[in-house]
Amino acid sequence: MHPFLVDLGFFALPTYGVFLALGLVAGLWTARSRAKRAGLPPDKVVDLGVWVVFAGLLGGKLLLVVAEPAYLTSLQGWVSLLRAGGVFYGGLLGALAAAALLVRRWRLPFWPLADTVAPSIALGHAFGRLGCFFAGCCYGASCSAPWAVVFSHPKAAEISGTPLGIPLHPTQLYEAGFNLLNYLFLAWLFRRQVPRRLFGQVLGFYLANYGVARFVIEFFRGDADRGFLFGGLLSTSQGIAAVLVPVGVFLILRGTRRARPAP
Repeated sequence: MHPFLVDLGFFALPTYGVFLALGLVAGLWTARSRAKRAGLPPDKVVDLGVWVVFAGLLGGKLLLVVAEPAYLTSLQGWVSLLRAGGVFYGGLLGALAAAALLVRRWRLPFWPLADTVAPSIALGHAFGRLGCFFAGCCYGASCSAPWAVVFSHPKAAEISGTPLGIPLHPTQLYEAGFNLLNYLFLAWLFRRQVPRRLFGQVLGFYLANYGVARFVIEFFRGDADRGFLFGGLLSTSQGIAAVLVPVGVFLILRGTRRARPAP
């Protein structure tokens, strides 16, 4: 599509980076607006969000390298690594690790905080996948559906290995659309559960919903950067989803049991 919004030769503004920044701002703004309802200091939530984002970016790059070690074998590979986005699940794991450290250091209540930021993660991820679409990364497998997209920008092929001139599943848009719907659902659930002081279910639904959706969408992906497990039976993301979904279901059931009135 348009990997760079501005390309002057000596300066290039990547579209992915712009959408990533928009997602960060939208995520932090919405998390801050929810913080007071959960009894959290809004400024601390924003500070934590900034640190978590940096840790998420680093985690996404690390998992990308684990899935595709060839990035480290040449100078061009390093340049491509810097330009590439990263693996979302690596970013999620990195963000969770940073959040756990900061929550302990700042003595913030974990479950209210987790439910406060979970919808914002979905919203920020929706923006990020739109950036992927414009950059051509995380592309889909070939298809003949009427909504198939054809990439033609040579930079997309150079940076992400995107096939040019071939109709592909717009998996980036599949995931962006799902994440936006997930955000709306999670934001509604947060408003419903917070007055009842039932914390943990919003995070649980985020993990379960996204895990199921990502597992399914992976079948339509065509890029090799995401890595594979068990001899190619599952992608790396599907393997992680298989772990996150049961965790999410456990948190949902835990909240449901707590919501039941005492006999």
